[in-house]
Amino acid sequence: MGSNNVSRGLIIASLVLAATVSLCIAVDVTYDRRGLVIDGKRRVLVSGSIHYPRSTPEMWPDLIQKSKEGGLDIIETYVFWDMHEPARGQYDFTGRKDLVKFLKLVGEAGLYVHLRIGPYVCAEWNYGGFPLWLHFIPGIQLRTDNEPYKAEMKRFVTKIVNLMKQENLYASQGGPIILSQIENEYGNIDWEYGPKAKTYIEWAAELATSMNAGVPWVMCQQNNAPQSMINTCNGFYCDQFSPNSNEKPKFWTELWSGWFTSWGDPVPYRPAEDVAFAAARFYQLNGTLVNYYMYHGGTNFGRTSGGPFISTTYDYDAPIDEYGLLRQPKWGHLRDLHKAIKLCEDAMVEADGNTTSLGSNSEATVYKTESGECAAFLANMDNQKDQTVYFNGNYYDLPAWSVSILPDCKNVVYNTAKINSVTATTKFVRQLPQHGTTSGASLSGWSWFREPVGMSSNNAFELLGLMEQINTTADKSDYLWYSLSTQINPNDPLLRDDSQILLHIDTLGHVFHAFVNGRRVGSGNSHINKASIEVPVTLEPGTNRIDLLSVTVGLKNYGAFFDLAGAGITGPVQLKGLSNGSTIDLSSEHWKYQIGLEGEESGLSTGSSSLWLSKPVLSRYTPLTWYKTTFSAPPGNSPVAMEFTGMQKGQAWINGQSIGRYWPASIANVGAKCTSTCNYRGSYDQNKCLAGCGKPTQQYYHVPRSWLKPSGNVLVMMEEIGGDPTRVSLATREIGPICARVSESFPAPIDSWSSNHLQSNNSVPTLSLECPSPNQVISELQFVGFGNPHGTCGSFTQGRCRSKRARRVVHKACAGKTRCSIEVSLENLGDPCPNVTKSLAVQATCA
Repeated sequence: MGSNNVSRGLIIASLVLAATVSLCIAVDVTYDRRGLVIDGKRRVLVSGSIHYPRSTPEMWPDLIQKSKEGGLDIIETYVFWDMHEPARGQYDFTGRKDLVKFLKLVGEAGLYVHLRIGPYVCAEWNYGGFPLWLHFIPGIQLRTDNEPYKAEMKRFVTKIVNLMKQENLYASQGGPIILSQIENEYGNIDWEYGPKAKTYIEWAAELATSMNAGVPWVMCQQNNAPQSMINTCNGFYCDQFSPNSNEKPKFWTELWSGWFTSWGDPVPYRPAEDVAFAAARFYQLNGTLVNYYMYHGGTNFGRTSGGPFISTTYDYDAPIDEYGLLRQPKWGHLRDLHKAIKLCEDAMVEADGNTTSLGSNSEATVYKTESGECAAFLANMDNQKDQTVYFNGNYYDLPAWSVSILPDCKNVVYNTAKINSVTATTKFVRQLPQHGTTSGASLSGWSWFREPVGMSSNNAFELLGLMEQINTTADKSDYLWYSLSTQINPNDPLLRDDSQILLHIDTLGHVFHAFVNGRRVGSGNSHINKASIEVPVTLEPGTNRIDLLSVTVGLKNYGAFFDLAGAGITGPVQLKGLSNGSTIDLSSEHWKYQIGLEGEESGLSTGSSSLWLSKPVLSRYTPLTWYKTTFSAPPGNSPVAMEFTGMQKGQAWINGQSIGRYWPASIANVGAKCTSTCNYRGSYDQNKCLAGCGKPTQQYYHVPRSWLKPSGNVLVMMEEIGGDPTRVSLATREIGPICARVSESFPAPIDSWSSNHLQSNNSVPTLSLECPSPNQVISELQFVGFGNPHGTCGSFTQGRCRSKRARRVVHKACAGKTRCSIEVSLENLGDPCPNVTKSLAVQATCA
C-alpha cells in the first residue's frame, strides 16, 4: 500500500471511529414545563407511531426514511407482550418481532424513539397485547393492585428495559430512546377498579422509575399520574389539555390521524386539513410534542387484530398507507406543517405563548423572547366563516377552521386549510394470469381438503354443559367445535308433519356456523355481547347430530375488565316446535369439544400435507373447505394485495405466513352516510367521513413483497362458509395521476423560507409536482387550468375564467421532468379575469 493509500485509509478509519463514537455518546434527557430537554437544549418535537409487527423488517428502513423526510423527530411504538412471550418464560424477538433491530434502524436514521412498554397496549390488538396465559394464573386480576399481576408485569417490564440496556438503546447510553411509557389510557377506566386503581398507578410509576433507564416516563390519559410521570393526552383534539403540574410539559401521545376499521362498518378517513388544524392548535397553545397515531398503521397479520371485529387492515388513513406508500396530500401537508413549526422553535422553547382574542372565534398566540425572537399563530375556529383579522399592524385572511403560522410574527408561511403539496391517487390493478404461467387462479392449479364437521381429533373431550370459548381454547385457535348427539323419539311432537322445528342458539359471539346431521343449516354473527339466533332445521327419528362451530374474530382489547369478556356458545341451545310450543333444552347435556380444526392440526397452512386432493373436480361453494394453489409474483416492485372475490370468510396464508382473516361477505352498513369528499371544517369524529357503504368492509389484503418468490408461491385458504376460489386474484397497488392546486392567496412554498430571520427567496405562491419514483418523468399533462377550475384530482374541469397561456407555461416547466415548479402569478400565467383570486390546477401522469 502506498503512502497516499495509507493516509486515505487512516482518514477513513478516523471518520468511521468518530461516527461510531458519536452514536454512542450519552445524551441527558430531562424536561421542564416548556418541553423535553435533550442534551441541554429544549425542543419542540414531532413524532409518529409505527408498530414494528404490523409491517415487515424489509419494510422498516423505507418507512423510517419516509418518516424522517416527513419531518418526524421521533418514532413511537408499543411493545407487544403477547408476541414476545407467547408462553411464560419463552421469549421471541425474531422476524417482525425483532424490536431491537427496529429501534436500531430508527437510531441509525438519526431519529429518536418513544418506547411505550405498557405492557397493556390496547391498539386494537388481540387481548390488548396481553398474552392469554396471564388469564389462567391463580388469583390474578389484570391492571389493578393485584400481587400476581404486578409480579408478572414487573417481570416483563424488567425484561424489556434490561434488553434495551444490553443493546445500549437508551439515550443515556447513546441510543435513540428518549421517552418511555408505563401503562396506557388507564385513566379512561380506572374509576371502575375502585380504590385499588390509585395504588396500582402509584406502584406502576415506582416500577418505571426504579428501572433507572435514564429517560422520562409518560402516562397517557392519566390525569392523576404521580409527579414522577408526565401525563399526556390522546384524542382527535388536545389543544385544551393541560398537564397536572406546572412543572410538566404539554405532550400529545396520540393525535388520531384517522380511525381503525371494523368488519361490517364503512371505512373512516380524516381530511388532511383537519389533522393539520388539530396539530397546529396544540402547538399554538403551548404544546411541544405531537405524536400522530398512526403515522403508518400497517396490517394485522395472523390473528393479531382485536376488537372483536377489527379488520385485517390497520391502515388508519395514516400519512404512510398500509402498503408503505405516501398518502398524499396528507403526508406532504403535514411535512410542511412540521417545517413551519421548526421555524418557530427558537421562540416557542423560550417563552409561554400569550393568547389574545382577534374577534369572534378567532385568536392570536404570540411567543416572544427577551432576545427579540417572535413567532405567532393566528386561528379561526369558526367552522363556516372565513375571517379577515388585524394583527401586529397588518390584515390577514383566515379561512374557516384554520391556523396560520407566522414564524417572525409578520409573514404567513403556512395555513392548515391551504394545501401546497402534491396529491397522488392510488389504485389496485388486478394482475391477470399470463400465458403459460400460474400467476393467477386456474382450475387445474387447485387442491382442496374438506374439513370434517364435528369431532375429528384424538384430543376431543367431553364435558357437561356449554363451555365459554376463551377459557376452553386459551385462544390457541379461532375455532371451537360443540358437538352433541341427541335422540328423537319417532312419536315426539317435534316430528309431526306440520311442525316447523327451530334450532335456538344463544351466543356471546362472535361468529357461529350450525350443522345438523353434517349439513350446514345456518350461520350468524353479532358485534354485541350476546345474541340469540334461530334457524329452521330438519330432524329425523333416532339419533341426530348437532355440531356448532364457534369462531372468534379477535379478542376484546379495551375497557375495564376487558380480559373477562367471554365468547362462544354459552346457551341455551334449544329445539323448538313452533306448531305445538314444545321445547327441548340441550344446554345441560354432555357436549363434546374440539379445539381447532383438523386442517390446523395437520399443518395445512404450510401447503405441505398428504391430505390435499386434486381429483376428481374442484370442490366449490362448500363450507369448511381448505384450498391451495400456486402463483408467480407480479412483476415489478409495486406492493401486492390479494383480492378474495368469490370467497366469504376465512383465513389465508402465503408460503406459510398468515396474511390474516378475510371476510368479503362482511358488507359495510348501507345505512351509513358515506361521501367521496368530506368537509374538513368543524369537529371530527370517527363517523364524520366514511367511505365504502354497501361494499365489502375490506376488499384487498396486503401480501408483503418479502414473503414472495418469483414463482411457485403457495396460497392456502380456509373457507368457512363456502365460495369459489377460482375468482380469487392478485393485485398491485399503483400510484395513478398526481395533482396539485394552488391559489394566488397561498403562502410561498415553505422550503423557500430560511430560519435566518425568515428571508424568502421567493414570496410568490408556487405549484410543485414531483413523480412518486425518481426514475419517472412527467409524461402527460391531463389537465391544466388557471382561473377558477372546478373539481378535485381525477375530476378537474375548466371554469368560465380560464387562462390560455397556462398550459404552455406548465408544459415548458414540467414535461419530461421528474419534478417541476410553476409560479402562480399573473405575470407568469396571465390574467383571464381581473379582480378575482385565481388558482392553478394541474393533473399529470408519470412514466
